[in-house]
Amino acid sequence: MSRKQKPVRSDIAWSTPDQINVRGRDLPSEILGKLNLGDMAFLELTARMPTPQESVMFNALVVTLVEHGVTPSALAARLTYAGAPESLQAAVAAGLCGLGTVFVGSMETAAKMLYEALPPGTGEVDLEALAKETVGKMRAAGAIIPGLGHPLHKPIDPRTPRLFQLATENGLSGRYVALMQAIGREAERAAGKSLPINATGAIGAICCEFGFPWKIVRGLGVMARAVGLVGHILEESQNPMAIEIWQRMEEEASAHLRPQA
Repeated sequence: MSRKQKPVRSDIAWSTPDQINVRGRDLPSEILGKLNLGDMAFLELTARMPTPQESVMFNALVVTLVEHGVTPSALAARLTYAGAPESLQAAVAAGLCGLGTVFVGSMETAAKMLYEALPPGTGEVDLEALAKETVGKMRAAGAIIPGLGHPLHKPIDPRTPRLFQLATENGLSGRYVALMQAIGREAERAAGKSLPINATGAIGAICCEFGFPWKIVRGLGVMARAVGLVGHILEESQNPMAIEIWQRMEEEASAHLRPQA
């Protein structure tokens, strides 16, 4: 018996010899010169144009994630470029492969945590009690609470207050932002130490306010950090550091194996 074929369909875009249409809009006449990169990303994800307030907030989210210095992802990109300078795209891909539960990708797990605690459409609830329940369950399971703490930024992540301020100013500070803030307070109380909400926690909460599925939230980090990695690779091509880093690491890592003078 032959297999019944599933229809193959995409609602994102189509092209003909003289047309390119994206989400129902003509690319040359309705998009080029009118949408910035963040708004274009929003259109791709939601099939609609952002409101002015959504544009400000969404662009702020992705700009936050473009750059954070010589991070592991930037190092991976630079080292890959040093070995394969003919393949810029491979260097960017190498850097993007490191966006996971520790770096950048934790905003996905923060959004997942918030949606599981407060599914869309849930009626009025006591957010403080919900935060206590959520933190209690995660601590009992030995799980790391995503979106809290930072190895460098202490006592606060300077990005977080600004993101929450923009969310308030643009009508995107609702129950998920409030729940994330309550979870932060409860986690600090339970742990007895400072656990500030970091940028990925703030972004995860604001993505829930937008209604983005949690499985796509990490994608914001991927698209944004790709921009930053291209910048790192350009700098690497002009002022290399990867070979120096490799040689220093080789010398230090193997120093204990060499005969002492």
